[in-house]
Amino acid sequence: MPLRVFILALSVLGILVGANGAAAGPSTTDRELIASVDPTIVAGEATQETEDQIGLNKEKRRDVQRRLTGLGFDTKVNGRFDGSTRAVITRWQAARGYPRTGFLNPLQHQALLTESASAAHAGFSGSDKSDDDRPTRRRTGAHHQHSGGGPGGLIGGVVGGLFGRR
Repeated sequence: MPLRVFILALSVLGILVGANGAAAGPSTTDRELIASVDPTIVAGEATQETEDQIGLNKEKRRDVQRRLTGLGFDTKVNGRFDGSTRAVITRWQAARGYPRTGFLNPLQHQALLTESASAAHAGFSGSDKSDDDRPTRRRTGAHHQHSGGGPGGLIGGVVGGLFGRR
């Protein structure tokens, strides 16, 4: 029994020493995005004319609206850049350090496409799939214990292994 306690104590100590405390702090996403903004994108102010150069038809406008919503800038997906969509574009621009015009230029449009693709890739793979596309999982009589990620899940697994969950 004392050996199990010693192993548990060492495991907990290793987790605490190895944990990256800076990563557990507040999110710096906006600051990192602003710091990584390409100056050529910021320098070119977006107008109705620059947005027209992109050639956004109704479906491409819907795509922009979906991408903005996916990044947390909720807007109605209707294919029209009305006042509410312009306000959302302005908020997205402000959060990224772009001039706040409510219009996109080609470089900002490309940045939005890249950012939303990166965000989607960073999220759960397959999160776009509907429930119908996912394989059906059947429950069996066995009970499955799911532990959370991170140090808590590891500690729970170690403790369970040490004290009789076999």
